[in-house]
Amino acid sequence: MLRRAFLISLSAALLLTGCSGGGNSTNPQSFVSGNGSVTFIEKSKRESAPALSAMTLTGVKYSYAGKGVAVVNVWASWCAPCRAEAPTLAALSKKYPEVSFIGILTRDNPASAEAFNRKFALPYPTLIDDSVLIGFRNSLPANAIPSTVVLDKNGKVAGRISGAITVATLSSLIEKVSAE
Repeated sequence: MLRRAFLISLSAALLLTGCSGGGNSTNPQSFVSGNGSVTFIEKSKRESAPALSAMTLTGVKYSYAGKGVAVVNVWASWCAPCRAEAPTLAALSKKYPEVSFIGILTRDNPASAEAFNRKFALPYPTLIDDSVLIGFRNSLPANAIPSTVVLDKNGKVAGRISGAITVATLSSLIEKVSAE
């Protein structure tokens, strides 16, 4: 239990420093500022994503089955890059209906997050248990807010965009992983 509390605290600290702008690294396990950099993992080196199962902002229990390409976006309502990318994520979730889009809310309060969700009309579920993020620690952890992780058809972590997504970066990653 103490180890889990430590890991949650460590994840939260890394997420907060990610939004503040720190340095850059080419090692996907270390801190990378949220500058939109894309990391892709070759099929043979991918790790399974954690179980994506938790309550959503709307009070519904959600579980990703682990089959089919998925886009997992970590966000908070107070994060300016998250507000900037929200319309793009909503549009891409409609452009790629065969892809599961899932949000993970981190370090935020439910009222602000619900207002954000209504304002941007996010058409996909947002999990409100950010301890799910710890499960990414052996693959591509969410090292900035926002971070977006793409899972392959087998539920393995295939890539990450650290920082705000663009139509081009996320579309390219979705299409590359979907074509496999």
